[in-house]
Amino acid sequence: MCRHLGYLGPAVPIAALVHDPPHSLLRQSYQPRDMRAGGTVNVDGYGVGWYPEPGGPAVRYRRAGTLWSDENLAALSRVLRSGAILAAVRSATTGMPVVETACAPFTDGRWLFSHNGRVVGWPGSVAGPAAALPVTDLLTLDAPTDSALLWALVRARLATAPPTAAVASVVAEVAEAAPGSRLNLLLTDGTVLVGTTWTHSLWVRSGGGAVTAASEPLDDDPRWREVPDRHVVTADHSTVDVQPMGRS
Repeated sequence: MCRHLGYLGPAVPIAALVHDPPHSLLRQSYQPRDMRAGGTVNVDGYGVGWYPEPGGPAVRYRRAGTLWSDENLAALSRVLRSGAILAAVRSATTGMPVVETACAPFTDGRWLFSHNGRVVGWPGSVAGPAAALPVTDLLTLDAPTDSALLWALVRARLATAPPTAAVASVVAEVAEAAPGSRLNLLLTDGTVLVGTTWTHSLWVRSGGGAVTAASEPLDDDPRWREVPDRHVVTADHSTVDVQPMGRS
């Protein structure tokens, strides 16, 4: 499994989410509270995506290894500010490569994407959904992993569907093809944040023109609310909408 978070709101330093809170993403990398038998730590890579200019393309920084050993990112995160951030730490599924390109966030233009979970029966179980993609999409996956394929599937849907529908339809298709999979996804383009709960946790905090979604609460703020399982969250700076998805 992994841990991830997404933020929309007034511009803040990246460190305000990734490094500084009492239960920051940094702490979750080595002392997570809720892995649900999906590993013990998240030390196989990490990444951060943000938007230097509102409305502009996303910028991504990712590495294999441990978040706490990256002193450069720790320093940069205190001066880099953004009104939209997506970050993740990785616990690699057994048999999948521990390489930089396997780490979230995955990106294309303004989009940032992350997956917390695993696809059961990979890769054979999702051969059907994968076959619907253009061959060039398969040949240019960031890495031979379930998360990279999920991103390719979502990205293809975004060409014809709004973000929530694109994400929810991929979760439904993959859950049907690979029952028992864990499919917590996060997607943002800097203006909207979409997240799913499918056999793992997601918490949301909103207020003051900002919304944060995270695998685990970053602090003891009473505004954190857990999203029920099999739900999709769509949020912007002022609204949070939570809707159920079908069961598999």
